[in-house]
Amino acid sequence: MVNAVVLINAARGQIPSVGQQIADIPGVTEVFSVAGRVDLVANIRVKNNEDLADVVSLHFAQIEGVTATETLIAFRVYARADLEEGFSIGV
Repeated sequence: MVNAVVLINAARGQIPSVGQQIADIPGVTEVFSVAGRVDLVANIRVKNNEDLADVVSLHFAQIEGVTATETLIAFRVYARADLEEGFSIGV
C-alpha cells in the first residue's frame, strides 16, 4: 500500500470545485481546504506507485483549476488506531 499527501494550489474562485473533483478520484481518501501556502491537501491511498502516478499525473492534470501540486510519499503511517491496538496487547 502506498500512502501520499498531495499539496494543491487552485485557481482563484475554484477551490470548492477542484476539491470536490479531486475527492471523487478513486484512491483519494480525503481532501482538506486549508490555510497557508497551499489551497488544498489530499490524502491518497493506493496499491502501488504506478497507481499513485495515475492519480496525480493523469487525474489531477485533467482537472481545470489545478495550478500546481507537490506530492509527498509516506514512508510510514502512524494512526491512532494503530497506536491503540499496540497498547491493548501490551506493546
